[in-house]
Amino acid sequence: MDRLIYVGMTAAKHTMMQLAAVSQNLANISTNGFKSDINVFSAIPVYGPGNPTREFVVNSVAGADLSSGTINHTGNPLDLAVMGDGWFSVKLADGSEAYTRNGNFKIDPSGILQTSNGLSVVGQDGGTITIPPNTQVTIARDGTVSTVPTGDLPTSVTILGRLKLVNPKANQLVKGPDDLFRLTSGKPAEADANVLINSGSLEGSNVNMVASTIDMINLGRSFEMQMKLLQTADSDANKASELYNV
Repeated sequence: MDRLIYVGMTAAKHTMMQLAAVSQNLANISTNGFKSDINVFSAIPVYGPGNPTREFVVNSVAGADLSSGTINHTGNPLDLAVMGDGWFSVKLADGSEAYTRNGNFKIDPSGILQTSNGLSVVGQDGGTITIPPNTQVTIARDGTVSTVPTGDLPTSVTILGRLKLVNPKANQLVKGPDDLFRLTSGKPAEADANVLINSGSLEGSNVNMVASTIDMINLGRSFEMQMKLLQTADSDANKASELYNV
């Protein structure tokens, strides 16, 4: 009887956790460059004295869906979208690198090119890129950042540097709780000159609203089924107790 309770109890608990994960994906349906989490159920044997006779049902994050989102034109020269495979490099507070597809960049008061949440964008030399005041910014397909003084002719172009664009293998990347990706080795990725970007555009989230909504419905039904299993186990235990006391 307790085998049924183990399965029903743990399945109900982790179904709720997977519902939370799907809800998190749906909450980021409008987040630029967001990559949805992939959650799976697995059975884990309960080990103890004797042979394992019971199993837990466990929800785990199998990884992230790295497929591209829809490219939306904005016309803003600081909005960038990676074309095909590749990532932008950003610097974290501890000095390490992380990677994102969200190219919604801005210039902070000191002129440093940053992400929308204040992380510095990494240049190909590993440093930051500083934009001088009173200039118009242009970012080429290969990530080269150049400026023209406001009001001057296009001939007076100054090249400031180049974005560090990387393209590590998918199995080398892990998604963090901040929705940024890092290498599993903990080391910075090598720049890849083959990665190209499109200026004046942003990549949208790759969350499939219809599929995620269906997942939520199915998970809700699964939770109801697990609760019925527990109710059945309780009912059977009560009947067995009545028979035992006859």
